[in-house]
Amino acid sequence: MEHRFDHLIIGAGMAGAAAAVALRQADAKASIALLGAEAHPPYDRPPLSKALWKDGKEDDIWRPIQDARATVQLQRRAVAIDRAAHTVRDDAGDSWHYRKLLLATGGAPRTLPFGPDFIYLRTLDDYHRLRAVVKPGARAVVIGGGFIGSEIAAALTLNGAKVTMLFPEGAIGARAYPKALADSVTAYYRDKGVDVRAGVSVQGAHGNTLELTDGSTLAADVVVAGLGITPNVQLAQDAGLAVDNGIVVDSHLRTSDADIYAAGDVANFPAAALGRRLRVEHENAALTMGERAGRGMAGQDAPYDELPYFYSDLFDLGYEAVGTLDARLQTVEQWVTPYREGVVYYLDGGRVRGVLLWNTWDQVDAARQLIAEPGPLDAASVRGRLPA
Repeated sequence: MEHRFDHLIIGAGMAGAAAAVALRQADAKASIALLGAEAHPPYDRPPLSKALWKDGKEDDIWRPIQDARATVQLQRRAVAIDRAAHTVRDDAGDSWHYRKLLLATGGAPRTLPFGPDFIYLRTLDDYHRLRAVVKPGARAVVIGGGFIGSEIAAALTLNGAKVTMLFPEGAIGARAYPKALADSVTAYYRDKGVDVRAGVSVQGAHGNTLELTDGSTLAADVVVAGLGITPNVQLAQDAGLAVDNGIVVDSHLRTSDADIYAAGDVANFPAAALGRRLRVEHENAALTMGERAGRGMAGQDAPYDELPYFYSDLFDLGYEAVGTLDARLQTVEQWVTPYREGVVYYLDGGRVRGVLLWNTWDQVDAARQLIAEPGPLDAASVRGRLPA
């Protein structure tokens, strides 16, 4: 079967939905279609590891795709792009003709070569599967001490599970936080009842028994692995588009083919404030990039000139962050209450490259402005620039 649309969006996630709505706002008459591999219409992903484990309701996670008045084809995966013919072929054999195309294909979780029953929390179905197992007293193992691992460990503990965290680093968030903060967060998790085993990884699994790198074994009712994602670039690569840690786009989110855009987790974009390219796997980037891509596809001048931010909930702690959080950079800490409320600045080459707002709110735009400053800045001149 053949389908013809002005605008075709591959990927019915947050970025794809935001693009469709922006397209409709920009062009009341255009025909728009989304192809989504999942069985569900577009929804917010952050609640899967945050709000839905507290007082959030599943009815509240759905994106307003109805506002786009678009054709939404679910459980359909694009398998090939013919750039010359402006067509996409899907796994059912249908052809989708487009004038402008958006690739919002997201990413796939990094997986381990063992443990076929491990859960990699990425989709709503993954959440449902995990939720069905997590009961008071359930033995849950979380592999990974980064962004997702720390969120999930907190969420499961708050729901009565007995949680063990395993990761190779020396502390929770060690790659992102200054050492003293990472150590404090690790101690905080232990105080909350989490069995944090820093420097220990999983090297094998037999049934519900894990083999650990320290020679011990660990029984689990459920294992959740938060190991990051790999961007879904195969479709773009097969079509001959430029790919380098994601699909390479310009400042207007156009790929190396002017009629094809990319947005969200899969897009590698120029971040002018940082002087380098980025690929960001967070909600703010997905929504804002999708919106700009949609406007651009509709013919508007809509550059993506925003430095995205991200946020996390860790028991009673929370933060927002902008730019690059890399513990290898020079860090300048500014605490109201040590490790409970404050600001951490990340400096490199006389410039601020990232800002961590730890239990400090409403400072994201100010942090963006600080990162955009040409400098030179050092520890003395940057401390106190943002109110904690």
